[in-house]
Amino acid sequence: MTQPIHIIGGGMAGCEAAWQAANMGVPVVLHEMRPTVKTFAHRTEDLGEMVCSNSFRSDDDEANAVGLLHWEMRQANGLIMAMGDKHALPAGGALAVDRDAFSAGVTAAITAHPLITVARGEVPGLPPEDWDSVIVATGPLTSPALAEAVRKLSGEDALAFFDAIAPIVHFDSVDLSKAWFQSRYDKGETEEERTAYLNCPMDRDTYEAFIDALLAGDKTEFHDGETDTPYFDGCLPIEVMAARGRETLRFGPMKPVGLTNPHQPDVKAHAVVQLRRDNALGTLYNIVGFQTKMKYGAQASVLRMIPGLENAEFARLGGIHRNTFINSPTLLDDQLRMKAMPRLRFAGQITGVEGYVESAAMGLLAGRLAAAERLGQTLPAVPDTTAIGALVSHISGGADAKTFQPMNVNFGLFPPIDAKGGRRGRKERYKAYTDRAKLDWARWLG
Repeated sequence: MTQPIHIIGGGMAGCEAAWQAANMGVPVVLHEMRPTVKTFAHRTEDLGEMVCSNSFRSDDDEANAVGLLHWEMRQANGLIMAMGDKHALPAGGALAVDRDAFSAGVTAAITAHPLITVARGEVPGLPPEDWDSVIVATGPLTSPALAEAVRKLSGEDALAFFDAIAPIVHFDSVDLSKAWFQSRYDKGETEEERTAYLNCPMDRDTYEAFIDALLAGDKTEFHDGETDTPYFDGCLPIEVMAARGRETLRFGPMKPVGLTNPHQPDVKAHAVVQLRRDNALGTLYNIVGFQTKMKYGAQASVLRMIPGLENAEFARLGGIHRNTFINSPTLLDDQLRMKAMPRLRFAGQITGVEGYVESAAMGLLAGRLAAAERLGQTLPAVPDTTAIGALVSHISGGADAKTFQPMNVNFGLFPPIDAKGGRRGRKERYKAYTDRAKLDWARWLG
């Protein structure tokens, strides 16, 4: 009987790795420490639970690197994308999902697979030596014992950054005489998609008062040893953005462009706060881009300054957590193996990719690589012209190890397109990137 691959971590990367390996005919033991060991960010025991946003971001596979990554994962029979599509919510050009239905669907698929065994309980340190093929996919909330064991093995100082979580509001507490439904620039194929966001407008005075309150509100204090930990720029707390300049939020998550307030169609809002549906019932909405480290009392008070949210009731307030990742360019090879201990592969956020789909994509690749190795095969390197290949190239040597920080997928990671006949416009250039990637990914999949 084929020996199993052990996968530590039942998040998106771990579940995708298990799914891919099992579908190649290799047995898998998926280790998830919850509910034996709980975390402050998780609410359920489900696999693949979403603890931050409920969005997979853009689904445009012709002009967006994230959308291309979606396409590649779908072509590879990815579980995370299949569940995302099954439990999708209207979100304009983005792919947002009902978080509870999504994680329940992932859990059901994993537990029903005949070659996957789910083992609940912590792996307290380095895996036993007789586990000769292991994928570490423990994500942002790696248990301290395992994180310390990996740190000692790598010989590196621990690397970490802070992630923040956005608040979630009960829909029936939103004042619809002030808020309205509209996706920015009316984007979307259907009326449901074109009205996927709730918009709360601010005039200049309200915005300035909001910024003052935001800056003055009580913040979560960091523990000793955390004060030098940086934030990931793609998930900055709103008060950190506000501290960088009073207009920063107006050019970020609160930009007022592409929206018309039907309550006052002749009045252009100075700023707009958007909320996106968080579940299929439409009973919960998350405040888009409003990650925060404010203490709960101050947070509720400040958020209720937003027009339409004066009486908001919160299903969850925002929070902040520390995310551990390794210095992958120094520690990993192009097969995602740890150079110092090749029986260990790494996948997901711990490798220094950022985002749900990026994490799942690294799980997809790690699962396939480990399964092929178990079957006596060696898969060729993924072309760096693909979204998955570009990410792997970045974390396994393309990035500067001295300044390595978490990275979302983006076209800046791809080899340049040869601009025959002169410089291409951005739209044409992005289409060329995605056309090339699709051909190369299809060839790699065989």
